[in-house]
Amino acid sequence: MEKKKLLIVEDDVVLKNSLEEFLIAEGFEVSSALDGEIGVEKAFAEKPDLILLDIVLPKKDGYEVLAEIKANPETTHIPVVLLTNLGSIADVEKALALGATTYLIKADYKLDEITQKIREILNLK
Repeated sequence: MEKKKLLIVEDDVVLKNSLEEFLIAEGFEVSSALDGEIGVEKAFAEKPDLILLDIVLPKKDGYEVLAEIKANPETTHIPVVLLTNLGSIADVEKALALGATTYLIKADYKLDEITQKIREILNLK
């Protein structure tokens, strides 16, 4: 089976590295970006199977990244999981309105639970 490609757009290096290591160990191909601009570039160039996206990012925030990904016909189909510490109803509603697949609050999820969500979205067992 072909490895599913994931893109992590996260400016917290410790969290980004933890996610990368865990997801690679779980059998995913992973690339990452530390800011929103690079995140958009990588999404367009690599066309990953799923994107994990923070909202609070340097250069472009997660909402801008999400809007650009969803506006491009070549990437509009890619599921985007927002993984953030922003938990207000307004943040969740804005993200879903822009096309996010789901919205996870970092503090509420362990790495294995995030991986399970990814598997569910990609219909992997």
